Amino acid sequence: MSNYIVEVVTSSVYSSVQAERGGAKRIELCSALATAGVSPSTGLLELVKKNVTIPVVVMVRPREGDFIYSQTELDVMKREIDLAKNSGADGFVFGILHKDGTVNLEQTQALVQHCMPLPAIFHRAFDCTPDLQEALETIIETGCVRILTSGGQASGTEGIETLIELNKKANGRITIMPGGGLKPETFSQVFQKEIKEYHLSGRIPIISAMKATLFETDYAETDENKIREVVNYIEQHK
Repeated sequence: MSNYIVEVVTSSVYSSVQAERGGAKRIELCSALATAGVSPSTGLLELVKKNVTIPVVVMVRPREGDFIYSQTELDVMKREIDLAKNSGADGFVFGILHKDGTVNLEQTQALVQHCMPLPAIFHRAFDCTPDLQEALETIIETGCVRILTSGGQASGTEGIETLIELNKKANGRITIMPGGGLKPETFSQVFQKEIKEYHLSGRIPIISAMKATLFETDYAETDENKIREVVNYIEQHK
């Protein structure tokens, strides 16, 4: 795909392997995808790194919920970064906001510095900000190299017009990476030749063989064919 990158968000070794087989060029690793993701364990990271050859960036989020963090939570995030560095992480994904939804410049800069020399990526907390154009400039100032965004909408498909505007305004200063509900069957609605990176999960439901009544036992995993569909579309339309 030359300079195009498909990034796949995964929460297991199996999904990570499926992503690479499907043609993904990068993995975002996290846990608890149903809650928009939290930090994965170092054990998971180490096993993913042993089973794939593509870069693995790691979610740094100490809990579900909002993106306003106490000093203790920030200390946890820094410790998670340290441990993930030692376990082979290739970058880190996080987002920190003020109570009014604006980007917390000071705390984000501090975490970006803590990630060095590895890159930092601002995740979809960006879509919670009241002014995306203003947030873009603030995030550029923090030193983040990429923003994962759905253009302020529920999905990247719905936010495509804003994504196009953000990419133009970024003008190469930072990478705008569309994400949020991207699927092979609707990928044509979000793909733009000028936008070089895309983020999706490519998951399919897995029906559990366990016969249980107290807990939900079905789950989802990335499917290599879903990823390959997107990769093939880019190859044919780049």
